[in-house]
Amino acid sequence: MKSQPVTVKVASWSAAHPWRAIVGWFAFVVLCLGAASVAGTHSATTEDYRVGKAGRAEAMAADGGLQRKPVEQVVIDSPSGPLDLAAAKAAAGDVTERMRRLPEVERVDEPVLSKDRTVLRVPVVMKGEELAARKHVDPLVAQTGAAQKNHPGVRVQETGGPSMSKGLDQQRGDDLAFSEMLTLPVTVITLMIAFGSVIAAGVPVLLALSSIAAAMGLSALASHVLPDAGVGNNIILLIGMAVGVDYSLFYLKRDREERARSGGRLGSQAVVELAAATAGRAIVVSGFAVIISTATLYLATDVIFSSLATGTIIVVLVAMASSLTVLPALLAKLGARGERRAARRAAQGKRVREHGGTSRVWTTLLRPATERPALTLAVSVLVMLALAAPALGLKLSVLGKDTFSRKIPAVQTYDRLTAAFPEMLVQHQVVVRSDAGRSPEVVAALNDLRKRAEADPLFTKDGISLETSRDRRVSTLELSVPVKPSSPEAIESLDRIRDDFLPATVDKLDGVEAGVTGDIARDSDYLDHQNAKLPLVVGFLLLLTFVMTVAAFRSVVIGLIGIVLNLLSAAAAFGMLVVVFQGSWAQGLLDFHSTGAIGSRVPLFLFVILFGLSMDYQVFVVSRIKEAALRGVPTRQAVLDGIGSSAGVVTSAAVVMVTVFASFVFLNLVEMKQMGFSLAVAVLVDAFIVRIMILPSVLTLLGKASWWPSRGMRRAQSAPAVRPVPAQADSREFLGQNGMI
Repeated sequence: MKSQPVTVKVASWSAAHPWRAIVGWFAFVVLCLGAASVAGTHSATTEDYRVGKAGRAEAMAADGGLQRKPVEQVVIDSPSGPLDLAAAKAAAGDVTERMRRLPEVERVDEPVLSKDRTVLRVPVVMKGEELAARKHVDPLVAQTGAAQKNHPGVRVQETGGPSMSKGLDQQRGDDLAFSEMLTLPVTVITLMIAFGSVIAAGVPVLLALSSIAAAMGLSALASHVLPDAGVGNNIILLIGMAVGVDYSLFYLKRDREERARSGGRLGSQAVVELAAATAGRAIVVSGFAVIISTATLYLATDVIFSSLATGTIIVVLVAMASSLTVLPALLAKLGARGERRAARRAAQGKRVREHGGTSRVWTTLLRPATERPALTLAVSVLVMLALAAPALGLKLSVLGKDTFSRKIPAVQTYDRLTAAFPEMLVQHQVVVRSDAGRSPEVVAALNDLRKRAEADPLFTKDGISLETSRDRRVSTLELSVPVKPSSPEAIESLDRIRDDFLPATVDKLDGVEAGVTGDIARDSDYLDHQNAKLPLVVGFLLLLTFVMTVAAFRSVVIGLIGIVLNLLSAAAAFGMLVVVFQGSWAQGLLDFHSTGAIGSRVPLFLFVILFGLSMDYQVFVVSRIKEAALRGVPTRQAVLDGIGSSAGVVTSAAVVMVTVFASFVFLNLVEMKQMGFSLAVAVLVDAFIVRIMILPSVLTLLGKASWWPSRGMRRAQSAPAVRPVPAQADSREFLGQNGMI
């Protein structure tokens, strides 16, 4: 007899030593959180975000000490009526004195009055690099608040990149808490309906939450190797709750089936071994499918995608570990209790709930796919293509300050600031590096460029500044454009500098390097960088998904079917994403501001994650179909048995996933809204159209050809059908008969 699979060995030990496994698991969770609290999180720096021409220009500016500094603007205005200039200047003087005493402040510039004389701003330049400043901005905000108390006649508030980032971080934390509060009750209720037991419903939720906690701790440790871009915990919660509940759900369902099928003839440990041989293997295959799919994001060589990938991979690994280790222990402890409860119900003449077979409801739902497969396939595919059609109009942009939640006080102040000083909306930095001796030529060329910009109606004469480094090797010119960053004019102004102004001025000088950076240049180059990496990521994703599916099911046909079905699900999700978020009709309903485009990072991340999550259903459903086919059941009946027996739990899992993902639609960050909405749509169509209509239709039409080139499956399909599980059989004997050990 062959040795047992690792999943069965682990489950067997866990069931035999339940308290050791349970205590060991929660000790592991505590250890992860403790280690994270000691090590802390290493956040990504400005250098980690540099890509393309803008990144090179930014590096040149940093080489000369002329890189963009973190700047806070203290805005002094009147909440009603004209501004009292004397009171405003007094408040500005107070703010200046307070800020200069702070160790976080490098300098405080002179106050600037707006042209309409309604706003006075005090620029406060902070020490350190741009992204890290949000961690040190609290003392500045506190001093601004103190100045407000001393000058009640005017409004004194603060804004800037650091304070807005701080507000976003706080809002993100509040969003996470809200998401948990929304999803937990719905998840528990769904599982109670599926399993009819509070305890059975609580086990998947408990394991999912503990997996999320452990993953957050491990993610903090991993950030010292791969920097955290600030989105890791959001993704860990989003994916962890979904797959954590899913894996526990499928394992628990199979445990109940085996327990009911044995009729009390097998002990808890033997039942757990049976469940581990099937559900355990499916969890491993599904989990590694998600991990391998997500790992392709590293090919994008982008700090945010790497951070998303790291968080997803860690939480999936931890969720797999919890399902394969501590879950069997919990099932072994709960198994005896469940059997006693069932025995009491039977003795009282009450109906004992069945946990296997195909219900009449699912037989009816599957009838079109198995009796009229060609028609069902054609109609279902047309529906999916109709949902996907709007994706042809997909437009991408980097979502910036225009899409920040206006509930954040610093963002509200930013709106008032830019209304009074429109030249602060978009700022380009032209950077030139040369030998020190050529500095006069460079400055002359930059002055020529400045004059061309001043004569161009796109640009404004306000906010222009020219600086040269102390070593005279680097010079910078800042140009301002009074338009919103998301407007077409912002991109047009960047193109004007790069394609017209630079070639006519600085580029004529031999032996100098020149480039343009700033928010617009960064965003534009980021999109170009991402589009260049897209074919590589998608190509590897399709290849790896295909290879893994073929390896899991020994079927090239199943591998190809999986690729096509996943593409359909992703395309439908993208289509609905465009309909809802690219237009403006849903802005009030979902509380967001549409820029007429989708977040640039959303489609690639969704494409990768959807492929991984779609493999969940593919693996679990096709595994059940294959089990039936291995017993010699004809393909049509195997489809009915496999999908019918798993449909209830797949539906419950889908409801849980949709709830988790849909909760992100109510968050404030637009990219998270878009991700949550798309994932929820994809899971819905995948569970209720792809897996119930399209997949069974295709398999029914193909028949035995579905398993090509597996010889074992062809032999099984030609042999007489056998009973699924002898109720009186010993677990090891059953496992051996079915080729599982």
